[in-house]
Amino acid sequence: MTRLFSLLLALFALALVPTAPVRAADDISAASRSVVRVVTVAMIDGEVVGFGHGSGIAISPTRIVTNAHVVESAVQYPGNVALGVVPSEGQKSFAGKLIAIDTNRDLALIEITEGRLPAAAVFTGPLDSGADVVALGYPGNVDLATARSANDYITPRTPTRSEGNMSNMQAVDGVAMLIHTAKISRGNSGGPLVDQCGRIVGINTAITRADDGDSPFAFAISARELTRFLADANQSYASIGTACLSFAEADARDRAALDAEARASAEANAAKDTAARLDRERRQARAEEEALAARENRIALAGVFFVIGALAAGAGLLFYSQKNIRNAKMAGGAGAALMLGAAVLFVTRPDAQAEIASEVAAPAAAAPKLAQGSFLCTIRQDRSRITVSATTDVPVTIGADGCVNGRTQYTRGADDRWQRILVPNEEATVTVASIDSTGRDYRVDRYLLDAETMSKARETRAAITLKSCTANPDELAGLAAQQDAIRSSLPASPNERLVYRCQPARGAAALTDN
Repeated sequence: MTRLFSLLLALFALALVPTAPVRAADDISAASRSVVRVVTVAMIDGEVVGFGHGSGIAISPTRIVTNAHVVESAVQYPGNVALGVVPSEGQKSFAGKLIAIDTNRDLALIEITEGRLPAAAVFTGPLDSGADVVALGYPGNVDLATARSANDYITPRTPTRSEGNMSNMQAVDGVAMLIHTAKISRGNSGGPLVDQCGRIVGINTAITRADDGDSPFAFAISARELTRFLADANQSYASIGTACLSFAEADARDRAALDAEARASAEANAAKDTAARLDRERRQARAEEEALAARENRIALAGVFFVIGALAAGAGLLFYSQKNIRNAKMAGGAGAALMLGAAVLFVTRPDAQAEIASEVAAPAAAAPKLAQGSFLCTIRQDRSRITVSATTDVPVTIGADGCVNGRTQYTRGADDRWQRILVPNEEATVTVASIDSTGRDYRVDRYLLDAETMSKARETRAAITLKSCTANPDELAGLAAQQDAIRSSLPASPNERLVYRCQPARGAAALTDN
């Protein structure tokens, strides 16, 4: 094996030139992290006789989709052609091996033997004519203008982006193709065509000739054909079917949904207030009727007592005139007592304007405490911006003092939301998970970051050794300070926001931490 071939293999294993960082919080830049250069090196009798390259995109952390024609030499001469995969960032390139190929669809699946890549998602929803699209890859004419040696072809670097519009979909030899206006050239083959949210809508494969002033057009294998190829290869992948919204549009939609909920709540409260007022008026009217009846009954009874008392007094006078002193005293005393009772009854008659008892005012609300219990959280499509993540239901168990799922400590923020910032070692994504005090609103903000920003976030995370839940105020204060430091290094807005509505899990009741 010649020294040149040994050098090429060594460069596949390690490329020391660092990559240019992608622009943070930009969906196209986030998708660029998944784009790779696919290189083929042909050897005969220890001599390099061919060198070619195309583009590809990671569909999983270890597998890449490209065009079949990019790797056809490796299929024809498996013993003489080496495959290499050069990522868009980092310091290493990797050897690759062919897993599956479909020459009819012009698609191939490659696996890297070491390392991991950020995986892109496939957009499975409808793509309208005129939609904005972006081609990502390594066009050969750019390489010719910038490359100075073979090393430049196997050094990680950011892919070139080219913007255009979706024209329409047409079948070419029975394969559904997207026709678009994003400019591509040789070298873009196998690279992705993505929407404005960075989801794969096609795999670039060919261009039209532009002879005699004709306008060039590009062809991309549709996502429909791509998903069928991946299914035939038993390859799992992330798929998203929701429409692409800018973060500003998604944020406006979220606010509109919250406003609608607030209006509905206000209307419900107003209806409750109206019902309470009507009930109070009914009870007031009934109380006044009862008071009036009691007043009239008391007056009538007083009148009866007065009349009987007057008769008794008259009888007493009659007995007195007849010199029957004993009966006169009895009749006179009874009459006086009855008339006095009549006076008391009349004076103490109830007022006709009765007042019902006022409702007891609710005590002032105390500062909210985090709810406890087991919840099942379901995605709110109307409040979310989904670009790459699955949206399956999320079980969340909240314990005392912000301990979530029995192992992750959350801290309370200024907005009364409890949050935790997660910085994984393998995945190139920072996640900010937060939940409101009621345990009903769970939110996940995901930042798809370049390698340099991820490295800084990991360095900040390493400063805190807290690995489990705690109630120690000093440890909680240290964790909160670390979270603030990580957040300050993040972009102003995330690439993705998933908003969930949580309900108490079946068989489990939510409790308030009192």
